[in-house]
Amino acid sequence: MKTDILQHKDVFACVAMTPDHPHWKQAVSRETPSPLKPDEIRSEFDRDNGRILHSLAYTRLKAKTQVFFHTHDDRICTRIEHVNHVISVSNTIARFLGLNSELTYAIAMGHDLGHAPFGHSGEVFLDNLCKEHGLGEFWHEKNSLRVVDSLELLQDTQGQYKNLNLTYAVRDGIISHCGEVNQDKLFPREEAIDLNSISNLNRGRYAPYTWEGCVMKISDKIAYLGRDLEDAQRLGILSEAQSKELEHILLGYPMVEAANNTNFIHVFITDLCRNSTPEKGLCFSKEVYELMKMLMKFNYQNIYKHPRLKNYESYAKMVIRSIFEALSAAYAGERTLGMIKREVMPIYPKLGREFLDFIEILTKQQGTGSRHKRIYDLTDERSYLRAIIDFISLLTDRTAIEFFNELTSF
Repeated sequence: MKTDILQHKDVFACVAMTPDHPHWKQAVSRETPSPLKPDEIRSEFDRDNGRILHSLAYTRLKAKTQVFFHTHDDRICTRIEHVNHVISVSNTIARFLGLNSELTYAIAMGHDLGHAPFGHSGEVFLDNLCKEHGLGEFWHEKNSLRVVDSLELLQDTQGQYKNLNLTYAVRDGIISHCGEVNQDKLFPREEAIDLNSISNLNRGRYAPYTWEGCVMKISDKIAYLGRDLEDAQRLGILSEAQSKELEHILLGYPMVEAANNTNFIHVFITDLCRNSTPEKGLCFSKEVYELMKMLMKFNYQNIYKHPRLKNYESYAKMVIRSIFEALSAAYAGERTLGMIKREVMPIYPKLGREFLDFIEILTKQQGTGSRHKRIYDLTDERSYLRAIIDFISLLTDRTAIEFFNELTSF
């Protein structure tokens, strides 16, 4: 028999990331001290929200793939809509359970900033390029951390360019957010670690540092499962047999009144809130957890591996590799910036100009107007190639295609 869900309201308030939490000082710490502005009225996590909101990486999410590549159908979810869905789900859960919703909001805002163009396929293509050229690995959670730590710059009140310099708890939630992993319950880890030490091989060992990060991790999955299914239905890519298979699956779950995103989100959120406690962890009932796994399996088999997506993957791979090869050919050690100006920009003016603008500011600190990390060394070819990977990772689907068209047309 179900317990009254209202009995669980604020049940996590005693472990929320607030100033009386034992991990608070670490949670709000920044890599570089960030003095408050005069008359600052925002909390530390709300300050992070503003920095993410005003970043170019966040702006670009509106034209990045969620599942269906470079769609011209306005009904279909893009990466920015997915982020907004995760914000909504995570804040609903955090507020009900008594957790710090400003923290979940900031993590949700920034969790996908490092996604490549063309979604998870673009992520695979960039990872392959990294491995081919000895550049380590590429996975979007780690790249999202790289974006907020090193790639994105904002002007401060004095007009100086600085890195976003987010709090530890937000940075941790970003790199720990993977929603593709099946876990029947989540607890935060106790120890603070160097987040840059997390690799694709060991990331499964590290739960988020905060309960709020755990909420965001679960919310990512809640947000995309039903919406991806709805988009597939809108595009008509599910066959009659596949639709009947879905109906058959859902017959075993009478709490789902219809196969749409609204129903799935309601079922997942309320079940999670009803079953979770600090002692038991964040968890679903056995029945709803099985429903989540069944939906994920259905989506992978019938949507994410659909032939139309596979056809587009070949094109997307060619786009990414062509941009990488065109820019990598310009390497000339310390003379590389000049080579881009002389050899790339006259032939490919848009690609050359945007790449030069990107790499120039992160190669050297430009006088008193910049106080940010210098992350590229043009005397090292691998550093230059990594700059190309970073540049491509920030592109939208549309811009990547525009650059490819510039490379292949006259």
